[in-house]
Amino acid sequence: MNKIFAVALLLGGLCFGQQTQNTEVEKPIRNLFIAMKNVDPELLKTAFSDTAILQTITKDGVKNEDIKEFITSISKMSKDDLDERITIDAIHIDGNLASVFTPYSFYFKGKFSHCGANSFQLIKQNGEWKIQYLIDTRRKENCKEIK
Repeated sequence: MNKIFAVALLLGGLCFGQQTQNTEVEKPIRNLFIAMKNVDPELLKTAFSDTAILQTITKDGVKNEDIKEFITSISKMSKDDLDERITIDAIHIDGNLASVFTPYSFYFKGKFSHCGANSFQLIKQNGEWKIQYLIDTRRKENCKEIK
């Protein structure tokens, strides 16, 4: 009976540890979308590493976006103009590297605009997870709206 209890305790601890680690990895991603919705450039800056890269896959190839220009464009919006709703499909962690895949629906001023997927690469710096690389797709067809 003691062996069963010990195994259950060990497995419970491992699951709780994984859940805590996933929550820490998700934090900068969640903060990114909270900052966009609330037009909070300071919170937005905290989500990214100093050398972060933003890219979008377009019909013409890959478009690079400057992080500072991205933050400036967000700061020109009004609260609740930008609402990106995500689901987290997968989180993979190896040491100070994490990969997160999030399908999304994007709403502009309350109206559905487009959908796609985000692929995040995060790094752990000074005990905190930061977005190092974000690439996304954008489309208007075959969308499943995320409520």
